[in-house]
Amino acid sequence: MDPETAPIPHGRLALIALMVALIGAFLVWRYNAPPATAPGSPVAPAAGPETPSAMTAGPTASAAADAAGTAVERLRPEVLASHPHDPQAFTQGLVWHAGQLYESTGLNGRSSLRRVALTSGEVAQQVEVPEQFFAEGLALVGDRLYQLTWQSHAGFIYDLKDLSPEGGFTYDGEGWGLCYDGARLVRSDGSADLIFHNPQDFAETGRVTVTQGGVAQERINELECVDDAVYANVWQTDRILRIDPRTGAVTAEIDAAGLLTAEERAAADVLNGIAYDPEGQRFYITGKLWPKLFAVRFAP
Repeated sequence: MDPETAPIPHGRLALIALMVALIGAFLVWRYNAPPATAPGSPVAPAAGPETPSAMTAGPTASAAADAAGTAVERLRPEVLASHPHDPQAFTQGLVWHAGQLYESTGLNGRSSLRRVALTSGEVAQQVEVPEQFFAEGLALVGDRLYQLTWQSHAGFIYDLKDLSPEGGFTYDGEGWGLCYDGARLVRSDGSADLIFHNPQDFAETGRVTVTQGGVAQERINELECVDDAVYANVWQTDRILRIDPRTGAVTAEIDAAGLLTAEERAAADVLNGIAYDPEGQRFYITGKLWPKLFAVRFAP
């Protein structure tokens, strides 16, 4: 009989069947087994509402800082005093210097730069902004005040002593808030970004995205630079954020709700306006069309 056509003994058939079964079982197990990970390495969670999908852009430096566990303090304003504030002032920027307040007010046809007496709220001096401009944030650099406009891509410079015009500057995008950290002007444009400018020519020198818990914080508005931090109103909220401008990470959140009575709030607009008095170690905060300005400290 030809060896290729000879019958296979029953013992060998049983052995072959066993081997086929074992190979099949191994392939089923291997197909369904989870991917191996190195000892001690974390398993990535499935994408969902609290985690970024694989299609999102990589984390910014600020997101990385938040992910690393940046602690966010929860603070409230401790009211030290309240002062009258012009309820017709659509406050967009606020600066404290040498015992006086300087205020930028907005709206087309109503925009101005003002020097204001703290205790009475009276306007000691006022410069009207041309009606085609909607004035916004305000910052002091040396002996000059810088004032933004909303959508005109232009700003104004004034002499601190008498508020006389001293020129202007231009920039891309919108102007919302402005402050000076001693080296750079810091601008917001309604997004989640802080934008840095050279005060000599207002050239943009960089920007950072403000994040909290890895989430970009949109609608950053009026700004105040204090020491190594930037304080920011968040438009249409009662939140004030303390931001690390190196990374954009939020380091504190201040809940400023409840400063006005229900009656006062009914006739007022949103919280907007932060100024810092370094000698008194206090902040002054107010809002658009608010009847009061508050001297506060931020406390747990």
